[in-house]
Amino acid sequence: MDKSVREAFRNDGATLIKGCLDEAQLDKCREAFDWAVANPSPHAAQLFDGTEQQSLVDNANPLAKDRLDDLVSSLPFGRLFAELWGSKHVWYFAEEVFLKAGGKGARSAWHQDTAYLPWAGQHWGNAWITFQPLTKQYSLEVVRGSHQGAQYDGTTFANPDDPTEPLFGDGSLPRLPDVEVERALDPDAHDVASWATEPGDVVVIHPRSLHSGPAVDAGCPDRHTLVLRFFGDDAVFRSLPDVEGHPFARNGVLFVEEMAKLNPGDPFRSPLFRKLV
Repeated sequence: MDKSVREAFRNDGATLIKGCLDEAQLDKCREAFDWAVANPSPHAAQLFDGTEQQSLVDNANPLAKDRLDDLVSSLPFGRLFAELWGSKHVWYFAEEVFLKAGGKGARSAWHQDTAYLPWAGQHWGNAWITFQPLTKQYSLEVVRGSHQGAQYDGTTFANPDDPTEPLFGDGSLPRLPDVEVERALDPDAHDVASWATEPGDVVVIHPRSLHSGPAVDAGCPDRHTLVLRFFGDDAVFRSLPDVEGHPFARNGVLFVEEMAKLNPGDPFRSPLFRKLV
């Protein structure tokens, strides 16, 4: 791996890996994506449900775990992330599925995944696999260096009129900036990176990075994305705000029983997660 790729991920929190997947590997990923859309999990959600802006998001489908564990073992991500991080070991966490179709899916609200997942450390990475060719206008956007900055509260993803509506709202985490409003007032307000991609290219992003998926429209009516999440040696458990009665309190909503076994600062480890390297 070229040194510049490692430096871009370390400094910016995201980078593009050109030609990461060959045609056969990409076909396997597409099969997994199509199966996931046809067989949604209990975590599946329609963002902005009931509006023209709705889009499908699904996370860590328990029905797909065995097939996805086998899939990632056949893909190059174990070696890739080991080299990217300088980690001796790499584990696979789970998948996320995004479906925007028909040219009406709105921009995904800017957020950090670590507002929803109890993660800390340098060795975290999401591999974004999109099956359509994308120009920068329609590709994932990331605020460079934001993975090294503030941990913000999440957004509820429920209010299209307020994309910063707090997930927890208890004051323990600062409210998200309204990146789109700030960019409209000053195009240089945030140092935003995005990449034109072709099928087989993969964008890798640290999940603490502030990021967003642009809207689809007539110029790009469909965007189908499979995200595979990985962690390495420098990955630890970090409690989420422990707001009484909140569904995300402390552990988030994924693998809750396993997360309850971990204390803040513990190495993020469980036999539940497939070890790749």
